[in-house]
This record gives sequence, structure tokens and C-alpha cells, in this order.
Amino acid sequence: MVKAHSLLYAIYICLIVSIICGALLYFSNLYNQLNLYYNLQEELYIQNQSVLNFALGNKTTPAEIEKDEKTGIEGSFETKPYGLFSLILAKSYIANDTVSSVHFAGARNINKTAVYVTNFTKSLYYSGTVKLIGDKQLPTPYIETSFLNNEVNKLTNEGKMTISEPQLPEINSEFKKIFEGIQSEKVKLSDVEKPKDSLFYNSFFNPTKEISVKSTISNMIFKGNFILRSDDSIRVKKNMVLEDVILIAPKITFEEGFKGTVQAFATKGIELEDKVTLNYPSVICVYNETTEEAKINIKKECRITGAVVLFGNPNNLIDKNTIVVDEKGLLFGDLYCTGKLMLKSNVYGSVYTNRFFLKTTGSSYENVISNIEINTGKRPDYFISIPLFNTKNTTYGVIKKVL
Repeated sequence: MVKAHSLLYAIYICLIVSIICGALLYFSNLYNQLNLYYNLQEELYIQNQSVLNFALGNKTTPAEIEKDEKTGIEGSFETKPYGLFSLILAKSYIANDTVSSVHFAGARNINKTAVYVTNFTKSLYYSGTVKLIGDKQLPTPYIETSFLNNEVNKLTNEGKMTISEPQLPEINSEFKKIFEGIQSEKVKLSDVEKPKDSLFYNSFFNPTKEISVKSTISNMIFKGNFILRSDDSIRVKKNMVLEDVILIAPKITFEEGFKGTVQAFATKGIELEDKVTLNYPSVICVYNETTEEAKINIKKECRITGAVVLFGNPNNLIDKNTIVVDEKGLLFGDLYCTGKLMLKSNVYGSVYTNRFFLKTTGSSYENVISNIEINTGKRPDYFISIPLFNTKNTTYGVIKKVL
């Protein structure tokens, strides 16, 4: 005879076992669903990368992408300009699930030019220790020695040397278009949503927001699809955080110690105070077609990864446009100057100028460089340069992932 309490225990045990089995079945089902979800996400990300590669292979020209019949995933992309860069906005999607990405893209630089000096000035001279690694196009087929400071002169010269033309290679027309206007949505700073205190963010899938700012901007964070504009000048304090932002003003100044990623466009001048760092991909560009003077002034220990550009003047107004790069800094990229250039820091990339000059405490010397290195070999093949020139026969690559 079975006792009543034993039967009750058996019922309890059966209940517990059934709960455990139910839980195991539930977690097994949940695991399978999660596994299917993550597998789908992986397939979407793979398809999104394929869409990006397709866009790059198609040189960012819009085209239809066939549906993946195996997975049912579809993909699409669009391109739009953002300053001097091309944006590739890629999507892969199935039902209500979508994976999106945004990349800056550009043409790979196969140009090995280290120095280009136009052929309407005198020979290029050097003083001190100078390294020129890469092809050179100069007014004469030789580089002469200049004895300025009673120091030992040593020239390291590698690469082809040819005679240059009377003018610089024509700059990409997109540079001038920037100053003619950028399509944007003008908004007040107070109307921009802030995900966090002092953080302003705008996705590249949204229209570009253009904000009119005061002459001094400080203690704010701007990330993404913004234009900060002033009709007078902009002074960027070092406590500002700017990432992938466009600045437009007649004059722009970056305070000592500032670090960020920007495209800065001015008509009268841009100044980088000591120890400013502009990360990849950054551009500082001045366009001056007037008879007034314009200048890019880069002070000591500045590091720029991207491009420095000053253009707009005809050959008879060379002295009106000036770039001065002080010592102990580094430009990793390209420098283009239709005026005159004083270069005291190394360039790992290419330099194009109508004329060099060098100032000492006593006097000024024309077409002289001293104690610098210009080396295209230190710019790796995967580095995507700013599109200085219109190039057709080239391959495209990703500059930076921004979403």
C-alpha cells in the first residue's frame, strides 16, 4: 500500500521535472532563435560589405545590385559629396531587418611625384640636410647648393627628375565648387538635437545641417554631418571636439593644442597655432582669386594627415598667396600652393608649388629649401589621398568608416 505523502512527493518531483524540461525546451528554442538572428545579422553584414565593394569597383557610379537568391537579402547604395570626399551609403536588408554603413571613399594615389616647381622661376636650391625621395619636376634638371648657415650640405635625391611646365597641374574643379556653395539645411544651434549634454550629432543618412556660429567656438562636441559657418571668422578652441565636420569662414584659426578631424575652407587665411593635430582625413584649404593677400600659417609641431591647399591666384599674383609651415611638424599627405611656400617641416607625400622661399633673420631667399624631407615612399600604397586632381584611370578605396 502506497502512503499518501509518497504520492504527493512523486507529484512534486514530476512537476519539478516538467518545469525543468519545459525550461530546457524554452532555452533551446530561444537559443535557436538567437542563433538564427545572429546568423542573419552576419549575412547582412557580409552583404553590406559586398555592396560597399561593388560601389568601389563601380567607381561609386550608381547601379542596381541583384538580389541574393540563396539568402533573400537585397542590397543598395547611394553616393553623395561631403566637402571634398565622396560618401558611400550602403544598405543590406531583408523583411524588416536592415544593416547600414557609411564610408568616405576616394581614388587611390598612384602618383609618385615628390616635388613639382613650375618652370618660370630659377633653379631649386638646397641648404643643410635635404632628402627628396620620389619623382621631381623642376625648372632645371639639377638642384643647386646654397651656402647659408655655414653648415654641412647633404642632399639625398632619389627618383626621376624632369623639366616642369610653366604652370602647376590643374586642381580638381570640386575644390572651387565648395566655395560656390554646399547643399545643406540651415538650422539654428538651439534646434539641433543633442543625444548627450554638449554633444551634437547628425547621421550622414540625414541632410547636412549648416549652423551659423560665433567667432569663437568652445567646449562643444560636433560629430558627423555638420557645416559650421561664419561670415567673419572662426576661432576653434582646443576644448572643442570636431569629428568629420566642415568649417567655412573667411578666416579660421585653430588654438594651440587642438586635435580633431575637419575640412576647413577659407578665403582670407587659415592659421594653426603650435601643436595642432588634424587627423585623417583632414583638409585645410584657402581659395583666393582677389588681389588681396591670403595665407596659410602652420606653426611649430603641427601634424596634419590629409592635405594643405592654397589656390585661385594667377601667375602674376604669386606673392599674394603664401603658405608658411614652421619646423618640427609633419604633413602626411599632399601640399598644393599656387603662390609661394616656405617649408620647414617634413612632408610624407607630394608638394606642388609655384615657388619656394626661405626667410632667415637677415634676408629672404627665393626657391631655397633647407633641412627637410619630402618623401613619397613613406606614404603607403593603401593611403587614400585627397582628390587634388581629376583622375579617371584609377581604383577607389575606403578612406574612413563613419557609420
